[in-house]
Amino acid sequence: MLKPTLLRAALLAQVPLLQTDPQRLTLTLEPGRVVSTLASSLSFEYQYPLRVTLSQYVDDEDALMLPLLLWLRDNQPDQQASADKQQNAILFSHLENGDFSVLMQLTERVIVSELDGALHATHVPEPPQPEHVPRPWQLYINHQLVSEWPAV
Repeated sequence: MLKPTLLRAALLAQVPLLQTDPQRLTLTLEPGRVVSTLASSLSFEYQYPLRVTLSQYVDDEDALMLPLLLWLRDNQPDQQASADKQQNAILFSHLENGDFSVLMQLTERVIVSELDGALHATHVPEPPQPEHVPRPWQLYINHQLVSEWPAV
């Protein structure tokens, strides 16, 4: 799977504690599912919970959570796009042994194509988010300017 490897690399690079003590990071895939349809392609999607655990974590939780949220913005943006997913996509807990654990729901698309009589599976990243394009903010109704505000 692609996303656990990408997340591990991002956290090792961005969480100060992990830069000096990387063995404290554990990523565990919990039981998931494969979603496939009867479409002509055999393409499918993995849906799985991923548990991120930092052993004996006493630093500020924000030092882990902010890099995690930045990674999710690019690699699982649908979690932050709807109110329903926002409520259940990321769960965390401090365990009795001092570990800090984050459980998140991930999906990973696998495109299956046929080439020369063989099947080829390719894990693909999330599509890029649309770029923010500053625009003038004016509201016209029946060709009359009724409101105007600064571009954001």
